[in-house]
Amino acid sequence: MTPRLTLAVATATLVIIGMAPAAHADGTKPSVPPGTEPTASAPVEVDPNDPDLKLPEGGTLAAPKVLDIKQVVEDEAGDERREDTNADVTFALQAEVLFSKDSSKLGAEAQARIATIAAEIKKQNTTLVRVFGFTDNLGSSAHGDVLSKQRADAVQAELAGALNNPNITFEVRGYGEQYPISDNSTEEGRKKNRRVEVTFPRTAS
Repeated sequence: MTPRLTLAVATATLVIIGMAPAAHADGTKPSVPPGTEPTASAPVEVDPNDPDLKLPEGGTLAAPKVLDIKQVVEDEAGDERREDTNADVTFALQAEVLFSKDSSKLGAEAQARIATIAAEIKKQNTTLVRVFGFTDNLGSSAHGDVLSKQRADAVQAELAGALNNPNITFEVRGYGEQYPISDNSTEEGRKKNRRVEVTFPRTAS
């Protein structure tokens, strides 16, 4: 069994109360693909007019914000990562452990790794699974878009066969070089960006 390394991550679920920040745009892309943002709701309601809340004169309350508790477990080689929040479970598999170079045909290791994900999907008894493919920024953007979608399709097909559950809906997308999680200027970073992510709602404790 491959040793696993648990990475320390923030945070407890909090309601943040403070001065409303000024709006700004820094031009950066969102850190996760659309539709995968945390979906937790605030644990308590905050009344902005409560006289017991002490604010500087003229101050207003920022909107309550919930921060997910997130646990990240990555194997020692960095080939597989699992992220757990109070809302979702995400598995990220590097392309090298699933496919040959520039290929969308699943390799020998892929079936066992995907079977592990299928077992967790069954455990969570979920009916929605998102499968997203990503590439690095080498080659043309158009080629990356096509390859990432083909790889996501291949993982989805293997998952569907392992689950054999017609009640599960799959959302499959290829994002190409969008949403990198590491620096594309190094091979180590590009390796992390070449990945397939499988995300599904957490329904079991």
